[in-house]
Amino acid sequence: MTSTSASSRKALSKIACNRLQKELVEWQVNPPTGFKHKVTDNLQRWVIEVNGAPGTLYANETYQLQVDFPEHYPMEAPQVFFFFFFFPLNSLFGFRSILTFFVLLCQVIFLHPAPLHPHIYSNGHICLDILYDSWSPAMTVSSICISILSMLSSSTVKQRPADNDRYVKNCRNGRSPKETRWWFHDDKV
Repeated sequence: MTSTSASSRKALSKIACNRLQKELVEWQVNPPTGFKHKVTDNLQRWVIEVNGAPGTLYANETYQLQVDFPEHYPMEAPQVFFFFFFFPLNSLFGFRSILTFFVLLCQVIFLHPAPLHPHIYSNGHICLDILYDSWSPAMTVSSICISILSMLSSSTVKQRPADNDRYVKNCRNGRSPKETRWWFHDDKV
């Protein structure tokens, strides 16, 4: 959870509600491959299960994205980050164990990390230009998901960003990733 917690967020505008309802219907009819929308009663916060693409470093791994929509979506980009992780323990216990997160003072504490990727910080923040500087109102939740899966799939190494520890330390008080001045310099990972 970030500084824009559920209680402090402004309600969605009528335009945002209509757009999200339309996107949700489209998602139900034609969901992007590798993603599952977790049904909730909150249109302003979507939880999406991400399955790693076959043949990639993330194959057979499942992660959770949280997408928080601002009052003026789609004119303003949603806040998107990884917030919990599913890890199959079939070989150890014969069942699927779910490792969840705890929210303490607007901080997310992971029991198991977000995906190891050079553009994903251990607190779940994602360094991806379309979520910030390159956002366009023509983008949808589906297009965001496809971009994130593409980013994961093209990775050749599982590692944290070089500045992970410093960045996460600076975000301790629940700072939103949208408050970060990102430097988009590496499109090869």
